[in-house]
Amino acid sequence: MSMQYDYDLIVLGGGSGGLAAAFRAAQHGRRVAMLEPGELGGTCVNVGCVPKKAMWLAADLSERVGLAAALGFDVPTRPTLDWKELVVHRQAYIANIHASYLKRLNDNGVVRVPRRGRLVDAHTVECSDGVRISAAHILIATGAYPQRPDIPGAELGKVSDDFFHLCSAPAQVAIVGGGYIAVELAGLLQALGSRVTLLVRGDRLLERFDAELTAQLAENLCHQGVKVHFNYRLRELRRDGDAVIAYGHDGPRDGRFDEVFFATGRRGNSAGLGLEALGIAIGEKEEVVVDEWQTTAVPNVHAVGDIAGKVGLTPVAIAAARKLMDRLFGDQPQAKMDYENVASVVFSHPALGAVGLSEEDARARFEDVRVYRSNFRPMLQALANGSQRSMFKLVCVGEEERVVGVHLLGEGADEILQGFAVAVKMGATKACFDDTVAIHPTSAEEVVLMR
Repeated sequence: MSMQYDYDLIVLGGGSGGLAAAFRAAQHGRRVAMLEPGELGGTCVNVGCVPKKAMWLAADLSERVGLAAALGFDVPTRPTLDWKELVVHRQAYIANIHASYLKRLNDNGVVRVPRRGRLVDAHTVECSDGVRISAAHILIATGAYPQRPDIPGAELGKVSDDFFHLCSAPAQVAIVGGGYIAVELAGLLQALGSRVTLLVRGDRLLERFDAELTAQLAENLCHQGVKVHFNYRLRELRRDGDAVIAYGHDGPRDGRFDEVFFATGRRGNSAGLGLEALGIAIGEKEEVVVDEWQTTAVPNVHAVGDIAGKVGLTPVAIAAARKLMDRLFGDQPQAKMDYENVASVVFSHPALGAVGLSEEDARARFEDVRVYRSNFRPMLQALANGSQRSMFKLVCVGEEERVVGVHLLGEGADEILQGFAVAVKMGATKACFDDTVAIHPTSAEEVVLMR
């Protein structure tokens, strides 16, 4: 790489995508600088999937205590959670991740600059302290932020990031939204002692997931005590003493709330980066517009992760970053991210996972579609006479019944899905599933026993 620049690569943002790019470029022998004014790890590590999963695990334990009592264990009273103690363990886990990232940056020779930056030209970044550095390539990996609706009283509500600053479970909580963040917060807060109301603008949960499974999930949430209201349009929030009242198009809904959380989408952190002046397009959600190669209208400026507005998942950001670095620095000119058949899991209660096409999407794309499904109570729920149900579904197309969609709702779905994602990626058919001997007794066996 030419020595006319200070570095071969400057990365703006130290989240999952930015870190993956920095590590891979350094492994290719390139000189790398990373600008990150905050903690390493971005949304996922600090206010996203890692702390969320810690809280989800605690909520799962709480639910299992109730099942234990139903099975005959002596559980005289519902155990109480020392929320602050849980947070101590959660943050200690995150601190270890921070330390490991910092060590890897140092070991790989990546220069970390604890500053914000903006592009002044296609190769130059000005740090917030006025120092300018240059590179042959610049990667935008600044992530996204949770948005608030434009309504009166919006400042009275909190966003998903604020959830991780709670010191206890609020007694009465309203969550505005029907996407994965809203559903995850609703389930875990209800399990940890809150009384949750979910206010959904549309007529279903999780619009990108299979409708049949999301309907079952809504039913499960209701059985757990979550109040779910569809077709609700929030008009205003008002303070009433220590409480907040949510007003919709038809007046107040379910009285007073101690906390209201907005889970109404995220927007890209593209402001103040100097991109528009270089002719780099910004999308409707403030994302940086890139092509299939993760490159902007400026050939040496690229973007990955949430800021790129594609699939907002940590493993996707990591994979896209690595592919990009292999293309730029690893003599792999055709390397690029394949966004087809990316598996994802919603850590609801129970978990919902999917890879490939939903039934609706498959029928829109193919003529010959066949669907297999299994609706059952997992063994622990059945033993304890619990109400929670699981639903598994396969979507197949063509005469050979190629499996183009695997959809799992239920206990263990988050762990079961990964292997079947490999099968979908490899083009497995229903016959492949049928010829696989089941592991009994498990929930996973239902995937290969559907007829």
